[in-house]
Amino acid sequence: MPTVTIDTEALYQRVDSVIPRIEWATMEDDIAAIWRLKAERNAVILAHNYQTPEIFHGVADIVGDSLALAREAVRVDADVIVLAGVHFMAETAKLLNPEKTVLVPDLRAGCSLAESITAADVRQLKADNPGVPVVTYVNTSAAVKAESDICCTSGNAKAVIESLGTDRVIMIPDEHLAANIARDAGVEVITWPGRCEVHDRFTAADIEQVRRDHEGVLVMAHPECPPDVVAASDMAGSTAQMLAHVAHQRPKRVALITECSMSDNIAAEIRDVEMIRPCNLCPHMKRNSLANIRAALEGMQHEVTIDPDVADRARAAVDRMLAIS
Repeated sequence: MPTVTIDTEALYQRVDSVIPRIEWATMEDDIAAIWRLKAERNAVILAHNYQTPEIFHGVADIVGDSLALAREAVRVDADVIVLAGVHFMAETAKLLNPEKTVLVPDLRAGCSLAESITAADVRQLKADNPGVPVVTYVNTSAAVKAESDICCTSGNAKAVIESLGTDRVIMIPDEHLAANIARDAGVEVITWPGRCEVHDRFTAADIEQVRRDHEGVLVMAHPECPPDVVAASDMAGSTAQMLAHVAHQRPKRVALITECSMSDNIAAEIRDVEMIRPCNLCPHMKRNSLANIRAALEGMQHEVTIDPDVADRARAAVDRMLAIS
């Protein structure tokens, strides 16, 4: 059996600006155990950008937004994938790695967007709009993806729509993302009244307050925010696009209009940029913890399974997305 000794002090140096040492001391046992279990199980941990710093910087092997995790899931050389995110992300990893074991630390880690629409809803939309292609956000169940022509993420939605060569699409389920992308892509969208419970809470007044309180701040909004919030911001983009902009441009101060842990993870890595935090917490992302990641690996529990017929059709929609991204 492989043995692993992890230098938790070296890991702490990555996060010492955002996690107090006394708090880190309560985490070290779980972190060391997770690294040992990853070696024993030939496992990797994929973590979304909204995971807390001790997960993102302390135990994750691959980090990123939904698109990055989907891409990297194809390249994973491991027997086991633990997805520290929400359930639809784990399903996507399973779609792309049907022969691997995919685990989720907490089965309750869902998504308001994924829960807003069903496969039957998509079939009705197609019946009501014959011949119109269906572009489905990855924040959906495998069953919904299976009814779709192609998937998209917030980072590639414009490119996906443009690849279809049409001026009219069904884009589901996030109505804010659809409106923001439709404006940029110059297409008509038929959408669904789904919203992210995190991003939907931001208002244009929040942006005005941030600007009053923090002179010269660069405001970056996620495209799941309402259109007036995006319009009031300096730029909009996926979490990966936000990170890349901050890393390359090094603005003096930045406000990320998205989930709270995004700012923490950037602050841990890029220390010469002041991070303003007018953020909202995602209760589903925060169901992931070091303790339940450890428990998932110890008990090989909460395995993701997908009906083979659904998986084949959903995988085709994801593959079409990856082919143009």
